[in-house]
Amino acid sequence: MAATTLFALALAACGGGGEGSTDDADAEGPVAPATIPELTDEPLELSFIWFEWPPAQLLEDFANAEYTKERPNVTITVNTVPNANWHDAMFTQFAARQTDFDIAVLDSQHIGEAVTNGNILDITDFINENIETDAYDPYLLAAYGQYPQAETGQRDENARMYGLPLLGDTWTMIYRKDLIGDEPPETWDEMIEVAAQCQEDNPGVSGLAFHQANGSDAAAVTYNTVNALYGGNLWNREEGQIEGVINDEAGQRAMDVLVNEMKPLTAPGSGNWFLDEVNAAVAQGSACIAFNWIAASGGLLDPAQSTLGDTREEILDKLGFATLPTQETDLVPLGGMGMHISAYAPDDRVAEALNFMRWFEQEDIQKKWAAAGGVPSRTDALESAEFLEAGPFNQVYADSVSRQRDMWNVPEYARLIDIENTNVNAALNGAKDPQTALDDIAREQQSVLDGDGGL
Repeated sequence: MAATTLFALALAACGGGGEGSTDDADAEGPVAPATIPELTDEPLELSFIWFEWPPAQLLEDFANAEYTKERPNVTITVNTVPNANWHDAMFTQFAARQTDFDIAVLDSQHIGEAVTNGNILDITDFINENIETDAYDPYLLAAYGQYPQAETGQRDENARMYGLPLLGDTWTMIYRKDLIGDEPPETWDEMIEVAAQCQEDNPGVSGLAFHQANGSDAAAVTYNTVNALYGGNLWNREEGQIEGVINDEAGQRAMDVLVNEMKPLTAPGSGNWFLDEVNAAVAQGSACIAFNWIAASGGLLDPAQSTLGDTREEILDKLGFATLPTQETDLVPLGGMGMHISAYAPDDRVAEALNFMRWFEQEDIQKKWAAAGGVPSRTDALESAEFLEAGPFNQVYADSVSRQRDMWNVPEYARLIDIENTNVNAALNGAKDPQTALDDIAREQQSVLDGDGGL
């Protein structure tokens, strides 16, 4: 049967129908076929959309080197936009029901909006037929593909799936071994003390460097990380309640720590720092301790970008990478993104996208992806020598997977994150009292949920 016919039938079914599919009534939006339709032999460009950072170029280079061994007629293009424009660049096209990309790289929190609007394909039946789901930590499959999602860290086997992992990620603590010693601090409170002492002992070097910007999810993730470590919660999902939860006693303590204990240890003018600025501070030797996403940290080992050494080995004599210190909890932020097929992609590129995803999620390919510098999600790849020996921060990620906590995975995410970013950034830059900023977050976010009829 022709590929177009297969896909048309799958869309008409609007619930798949492949072996192992869940009840059709639970499906939302167009559904991909369970089996990969016939692939074209004609030249084809399969396009992604992501934001500008090193993993995007890495993906394009890796796919064109490896996937073309299986599909020589296919060229992979990863189109990028500035991080701050990433969400809007995708969802503006989704709203127009026409995309110039075939695979959208979505943050986990984008999935709800895309599913609710019918923008991405339901690939539940395809996953059941083609993917070794037992090879993954259930939380990673849930975070990068499942909707609706839960905060339990477990995948709901009856929930629909809309994506597969592309890149795993979390924060790493980056510390100057030559300034604070080989052993990293074990608790968040201890970390702050060590950073303060390091700053005092080393004029011109700030104790801390971390994300504070009012853009993307920068300032919000920083607050959410501290909130989690001090025992706070962002909301009560079951009741759809934010007000009184994020700004409870633990939430207030977290905001106080962030604004009144951590912020004074940062460099002047750092109130809008994000990925690149934190990396630059580390590379220039001007921070004792820093926090950044692992997938954005590879350049720190490049002597051409660093003043800490003329070789990778010299740099590693001064830099250490560790999992986040614990406090009341051991939770760390979930990062990374998944691959999601545009509901508006032509049939031949939908077929190619499904084939690419099947190919990418195989054990040997995930290990090659790890060796190339990617962060895989399959457990066998995470535990492999190819991954653990590829970078000094890779063990950090492997040790952090079981500690991860995500944000709200709801269609209102974009508005919720904007509220939090704006207010946390304002508190960090002295434009708002920390308590007022936190209460404003709670009230405004609650209004968003309530105004849209809850969850």
